[in-house]
Amino acid sequence: MNRFRVPALIALIAGLLLAYFAWTTQANPTSAYRFKLGLDLAGGTELVYRADMSQTPSGEQADALSALQGVIERRVNLFGVAEPLVQTEQMNALSGTTEDRLIVDLPGVTDIKAAVAALGQTPTLEFKLATTTTVGTTTQVTYVSTGLTGRYLASAALQFGSGATAGLAAPQVLLNFNSDGAKLFEKITSENVGQTLAIFLDGQPISEPVIQEAIPGGQATITGRFTATEARDLVRNLNFGALPVPITLESSSSVGPTLGAAAIKAGVGAGIIGFAIVALFMIAWYRLPGVIAAIALGEYLLFMLSIIKLIPVTLTASGIAGLIISVGMAVDANVLIFERTKEELQGGKGPREAVHIGFARAWTAIRDGHLTMLISGVILFWLGTSIVQGFALVFVLGVLASFLSAVSLSRVLLLAIVPEGREGAWKFLMGSGIRTK
Repeated sequence: MNRFRVPALIALIAGLLLAYFAWTTQANPTSAYRFKLGLDLAGGTELVYRADMSQTPSGEQADALSALQGVIERRVNLFGVAEPLVQTEQMNALSGTTEDRLIVDLPGVTDIKAAVAALGQTPTLEFKLATTTTVGTTTQVTYVSTGLTGRYLASAALQFGSGATAGLAAPQVLLNFNSDGAKLFEKITSENVGQTLAIFLDGQPISEPVIQEAIPGGQATITGRFTATEARDLVRNLNFGALPVPITLESSSSVGPTLGAAAIKAGVGAGIIGFAIVALFMIAWYRLPGVIAAIALGEYLLFMLSIIKLIPVTLTASGIAGLIISVGMAVDANVLIFERTKEELQGGKGPREAVHIGFARAWTAIRDGHLTMLISGVILFWLGTSIVQGFALVFVLGVLASFLSAVSLSRVLLLAIVPEGREGAWKFLMGSGIRTK
């Protein structure tokens, strides 16, 4: 018994620390570990766009969609939205084909028209000359438009040239302009040798190469101290930033803060009531093991809430549902263990021996049940939409946590106090239901 008391004490102290963390971080409005709420709980706007890939070669579609996502993310940031979420997904259309979609979540934004107007504009790619001016003792860099924009760029490609170290190939970006762009580019480079020609995408500089010489023929090479990954990303932005994949707004929805608050209240209320009913049933039916199960269940919930805060997981109404269902999994494992223990007690075993055997015999069923739930949760997360993924993620985390709670925590706490014999009050405490034997 003594060897289980120290781990049990550590587990109880850990539970108190988790409770302190969960409470204080939520009570502090400026804490970085407050719950991150989805639109259905926090309120805001969700825009769903369909990306037209019909004119994009199949080998370039993934890069095109990624570049489109980056463009929209930059626009959302310029829109001034707190903690926006831009994600892509593939959906099976009724025609049997797949559709690429872009989902934009804008917490706190309820003006759908303004959001659509801000995000739906065609992104701009511009080449600007950097000029330096001195005011007093302050030197300022300003960028002057050259008239050379993305509509003159035919393509960009990644190539590798000779590096500073022998045998090392340095990544370079090759630009190809159309006929009008070639003439304008030659004029700009011939008149501004030694100056910086910055490349802007959506008003933000993405590269600032220096003009080394006049460049005729409409082809230029950007070299610099960037990695192959950075060069590849630059090529992707140049190719798709000026002419993004055409997008069409498929749907929009707005959730007011009042509805979000009501959803939070309903979800939390359902969780508290469900937990209380389950805990009372376990205590009433299994007595002392039921009390241990209720304590383990409380620590399980505190652990889950802390994990959700730390990752962080965007908590939605479906995520709360996943958390509540995973509580049922934790209780189910305890029921299996206690029923096995009860059978051993009825067979004449002592309480400690019965607990050891009960946990051992219930292990296979608990393992298989949790493994099945994990497989289901992973499949839901892999194939589901964003709403289903929110449920699946919390559910999978909950199943893993409930497995540890039922198999390890309940066992340690129970074996820390259960004696060898069933004399006196222990006969009642280790009984179950209406039976005392």
